[in-house]
Amino acid sequence: MIRVNQIKIKIDLERAFSKEEVKGKLEKHVCKALRVDRGQIENLEIIRRSIDARKKPEIYEVYMVDVKLKGLDEGKVLKKCKDKNVSFVEQVVYEFPYKCVNVAGTKRPVIIGSGPAGLFCGYELARNGFKPLILERGADVDKRTEIVEHFWETGELDERTNVQFGEGGAGTFSDGKLNTMVKDKDGRGRAALKIFVENGAPEDILYDAKPHIGTDILRNVVKNMRNRIIEWGGEVRFESLVSEINIDGNSQITSVKVVDQNTGNTENIECSEVVLAIGHSARDTFYMLSDKKVDMKPKPFAVGFRVEHPQTLINLSQYGVESPKALPAAPYKLTATTDEGRGVYSFCMCPGGFVVNASSEKGRLAVNGMSYSKRDGKNANSAIIITVDPKDFGSEDVLSGVEFQRKLEEKAYEIGGGKIPVEYYGDFRKAIRPDLESKTSDGLVEDRTNTPNMRGQYTFANVHEILPKDLNEAFVEGMEKFGRMIKGYNSDGALVSGVESRTSSPVRINRDESGESINVKGLFPCGEGAGYAGGIMSAAMDGMKVAEFVAAKMI
Repeated sequence: MIRVNQIKIKIDLERAFSKEEVKGKLEKHVCKALRVDRGQIENLEIIRRSIDARKKPEIYEVYMVDVKLKGLDEGKVLKKCKDKNVSFVEQVVYEFPYKCVNVAGTKRPVIIGSGPAGLFCGYELARNGFKPLILERGADVDKRTEIVEHFWETGELDERTNVQFGEGGAGTFSDGKLNTMVKDKDGRGRAALKIFVENGAPEDILYDAKPHIGTDILRNVVKNMRNRIIEWGGEVRFESLVSEINIDGNSQITSVKVVDQNTGNTENIECSEVVLAIGHSARDTFYMLSDKKVDMKPKPFAVGFRVEHPQTLINLSQYGVESPKALPAAPYKLTATTDEGRGVYSFCMCPGGFVVNASSEKGRLAVNGMSYSKRDGKNANSAIIITVDPKDFGSEDVLSGVEFQRKLEEKAYEIGGGKIPVEYYGDFRKAIRPDLESKTSDGLVEDRTNTPNMRGQYTFANVHEILPKDLNEAFVEGMEKFGRMIKGYNSDGALVSGVESRTSSPVRINRDESGESINVKGLFPCGEGAGYAGGIMSAAMDGMKVAEFVAAKMI
């Protein structure tokens, strides 16, 4: 296979090219680079597409493509080619390494949680004959959507089904961002993207540098994946909370206790392999595991706030124009280190998105970001978060990070009276660093005219009272540095809401090289809640990896 990289196509800001036009431009470039005719191209596959805006407003799409030729020796073609961006490549194709052809007399593997990790783990196990049972504490995605919409409209929280709990996990009510920093040497990442496409996601996620699906489309994708799992002999039970795992004297898991969330009835399900794909917000499960002496340790994570700006401001900074017709809403990524050595960075950036009330416990409030597939909301939002570690938690207890999160969420709930508390950055900065000058953005964001774009009730309040003093100071220092990277970012009219506390799991459930818990046989910690992922894609990839571990033990 021949790979051609750095193919640049200049974007017409007023008109997006059709797929046919793009294909024609790519073929023309490939023919020139390889010195072949179009009729000699058997197949051309886009591997990556990114945007180069370094010379804005002159902007380019940059492509990497893999080409298969017909009737030609590709080795000879490469020898004649003088283009440094042309090379030979062997594509890595992922294949699940195990098949279960006889399940008679064996116990089904049990998967706790139907977020990306549990869903992809179940998908691979079911497709290869292992007939998993997936237990999800929350509702199916259709019922869940109704419950979440009701919460956003009324503030009436359902602690069993919400933005954190239910089919698809926390990622279902997010942007559906699929970028990851995890290296894909085994091909799991591309295989996961293909699974998304097989189940209804747009094909461009296979090659976009920053792929996303959007909350609206993602809901149907997870439903389709669930139906496939059932077709292949698996089972998915919703509103089924695993309240306890049972372990025998040989440290082997023997069963799980399941509570029907509607009736309160309990059932013990015998099993010898349990995948723990619980997500980062299953705090009651963390406490149950601690009581069972499952090997865990506290881990660093990050907390902070959601920050909103008009999408036009971000577009102007990234593209050089406020409303380009041929480009998507612009994203950004920002990082800084404070003078005290704390990391401050953007996280889960949502172009054209919403800030959402993502609470899961009564009397506590957490926020997140969400975009629909079109990303056409008036504001861009991102979490701006500060790193914290066990020394910030005030205790050496393994679950001290959980209690640290809870205290911040209780403060946010109190300050906002149960609604999302919002504050203009100018007021926030004045309260924390009165020595700093007020900043405007030369008309890009007029002070206090920008309004929140949110799902869930909100109120203006003293957001600066939520975090401890040192974290607030780190946040302001980071915002001021970001204002030198994106003009207007630190203007008085930027909106700050909180608290963003669920960035990743506060614990790691330790596992060995075979994927099992360090001290409980048959228990397989998996995904973001177990501390082995950070986002939809890395969780999905870890779910596939753990499926291999489970299958290897079962055959």
